[in-house]
Amino acid sequence: MPQTIPNFLDSMGELTVQASEEWIQNFRPAPEAGVRLVCCPHAGASASAFGPLARALPAWIEALSVQYPGRQAGSAGFTDIGELAERTAEKLAPWADRPLAVFGHSMGSAVAFELVRRLQAAGTPPVRLFVSGRRAPSDGLGANVPRNDEEIVEELRALGGVPVRLLERPKYREAVLSVIRNDYRANSGYLASPQAVVDCPVTFLLAAEDPYVDRDAAGGWQRHTSRDFSVLPFPGGHFYLNDQLEKVAGTIAADLRGHASRPALGGHR
Repeated sequence: MPQTIPNFLDSMGELTVQASEEWIQNFRPAPEAGVRLVCCPHAGASASAFGPLARALPAWIEALSVQYPGRQAGSAGFTDIGELAERTAEKLAPWADRPLAVFGHSMGSAVAFELVRRLQAAGTPPVRLFVSGRRAPSDGLGANVPRNDEEIVEELRALGGVPVRLLERPKYREAVLSVIRNDYRANSGYLASPQAVVDCPVTFLLAAEDPYVDRDAAGGWQRHTSRDFSVLPFPGGHFYLNDQLEKVAGTIAADLRGHASRPALGGHR
């Protein structure tokens, strides 16, 4: 097995190690599920960031997590959000035998948006897009984008995404930065056309104390859908997901219930 890179941002802040090279990972197989939720992680994270959510969802939703390139030691990362979405769409082809929805957090929201566009072009349109933690695709990241390693480390400290003691150890600090640098570069370089839209409803999950997105910024996503748009509030900061796991899972289930193929919809955990 290839050497792995410790991923300090998995599970919204918990220290884990992601060993698998599988592009699409399934942490809780649900063969009878009526709909699949494709999860796109935030910058620095690997697929296991969405493991807790996968296990919190009802059995009629099967969660799939995307493993971005560059999470294995010595493996090349990605440099373009659009290309990443293109490759992800190709890898999802075997999973498109039932309705798909897509969820992205932070950088993953941009990946998710572009992924939905490509799945639509391929004839497998998702039924809904869930996003959080990032400004609208045509708005960019705003003014406070980290420009060097020290600024990245300070941002990680402020967000609480990495235990401070690990950032003070050169070996672990470099392991974090080797992944994050590339992800931040791709994320900050992404900017969609104001005319780019998805043809499915969009739900924005808004954390009340997220330093990157307020309600006005979240509302910018409405320009990028031809269908319904909603903003749903949650307590917490940028890494709110695990603290609000049951509420997030319930929100997703409520929005997807009408899209699940039957008879799987009747299943329960």
